[in-house]
Amino acid sequence: MAAARPAATTGTTTGAPATDDALLVLYANGDSQAAADLLARLGPRAFGVAQRVLGNRAEAEDITQEAMMRLWRMAPDWQPGQARVSTWLYRVVMNLCIDLKRRQRGGHVDLDAIPDPVDPARSAPDQLQENARQDALQQALMQLPERQRQAVVLRHIEELTNPEISGIMEISVEAVESLTARGKRALAKILANRQEELGYRDV
Repeated sequence: MAAARPAATTGTTTGAPATDDALLVLYANGDSQAAADLLARLGPRAFGVAQRVLGNRAEAEDITQEAMMRLWRMAPDWQPGQARVSTWLYRVVMNLCIDLKRRQRGGHVDLDAIPDPVDPARSAPDQLQENARQDALQQALMQLPERQRQAVVLRHIEELTNPEISGIMEISVEAVESLTARGKRALAKILANRQEELGYRDV
């Protein structure tokens, strides 16, 4: 009887983690563990993007759930090697966020900062200051034009490359560079008078 496979390693001979492509193909073939592995890998990243773009935890959770459902539905038709699964998912998340904002017709988004999980290694004062920084960043992000905010989140928070962002946002690399540069300058200006309060030096 064959031994049970370690999570997220099927399809490899070295024990290295399976690729997103491989996991999606396994899921399409009925492997529920592959779905769990892929959700654990990509779900938090999708949620992080939606949360930063929308500024609302509940809406970000809904967007993430819908994006993952779309991923499961398209799994049987996925062509490995043609694109990165994560890039496809980021694009879906962005489009869902844009659709939601359009439906809201310019309504205000809840700017109460989304609480990050508490790091038990941090002291209480350190955690409070980190929370204040995250709050300030989220509020500053929400002041950027929508496309700048999307580009800044993908480039400077998710740390994607400009070509990856170009594919996700369906704009040129030059446009990505322009959006991220303008967005970064705007963030620095918005946060400039709060450096001391937030504990930043020489930012």
